[in-house]
Amino acid sequence: MSAPTLSVASWNINSVRLRMPQVARFLTENAPDVLCLQEIKCMEHLFPRQAFIDLGYEHIALTGQKGYHGVATVSRIPLRDYARHDWQDNGEARHVGVELLGPGEGLILENVYIPAGGDEPDREKNPKFGQKLDFLARMTRWSEGIERPTLLVGDFNIAPLDCDVYDHKALLKVVSHTPIEVETLGQLQAAHGWVDLGRKHIPAPERNYTWWSYRTYWQGKDRGRRLDHMWASPDLAAKSVKHTIAEHTREWEKPSDHVPIITEFAL
Repeated sequence: MSAPTLSVASWNINSVRLRMPQVARFLTENAPDVLCLQEIKCMEHLFPRQAFIDLGYEHIALTGQKGYHGVATVSRIPLRDYARHDWQDNGEARHVGVELLGPGEGLILENVYIPAGGDEPDREKNPKFGQKLDFLARMTRWSEGIERPTLLVGDFNIAPLDCDVYDHKALLKVVSHTPIEVETLGQLQAAHGWVDLGRKHIPAPERNYTWWSYRTYWQGKDRGRRLDHMWASPDLAAKSVKHTIAEHTREWEKPSDHVPIITEFAL
C-alpha cells in the first residue's frame, strides 16, 4: 500500500478576483490538495468563495483588506484556523496560518506575504525598507519558538542566492537582492533550521525563477528572480519528494507576474 501524499501550491496571484479564471484553470489542471494565495487584494466578504467551493476547495481561511495585500489558503482537505500574525505591526493582511486536519493531519501551514520594501534599500530614506527588515526580524523571533512540523510558504520578496536572479552584480543594490535583505532572511532561516525546498529539489545553480516584471518581455529576456518560496521544518522537509514551478502560467492571458510553485510530500 502506497504512503498517503500531500501537495501544496503557493501563488502570488496579484488580485484573485481579476484572475479567478487563471486560478480555476490551474486548480483544474494540477489539483493540489492545498493552494496558498498572496496578494488577493480584496476584503474577505468580496473573496470569490463560491468559485473555490465549486472547484472542490471548500475549506478556506483568509485575511483580506481593500485593494492591497491579503492572503488566502484554500483546501480540498479539512483545516482549521491556527494563527494570524501581524508581523508588519500595522494591521496589514499579510499572514494566515492553518492546521491541516485530513492528510497531513497536525501539519501547520503558514501562508505569508512579506513586504516588497519599496525602491530604495535604505531605511532612513525609505521607511518601507525598514518595515520589511523589521517584519523579517519579528518572523525570526517567532521561528525560534516553533515546536510542530511547519510549512512556511509565500511571496518572500527576496531572492537570496546569486543564482536566484538573472544578474547578481546588477541587482546587488536593487531591493529584493541586497546583501542586508539576504542576511536578514538567512537569520530567519537559521532560527528554525528551515529547509528551502526549492533548492532541495532544484539545486543551485540551476535556474529557478518565479517572478518576471511586467515591464520587460518575460520570456525573451528572462530577467527573472526567485521571490516565492516554500520552507519546511527539517523533519517535514525529509518527506518532500517533488518541487515544481508552473512557469507556463506566465504565458496565460492577463497573467500574474508570479507563477505557482508546488511541493509534494510522501506522508
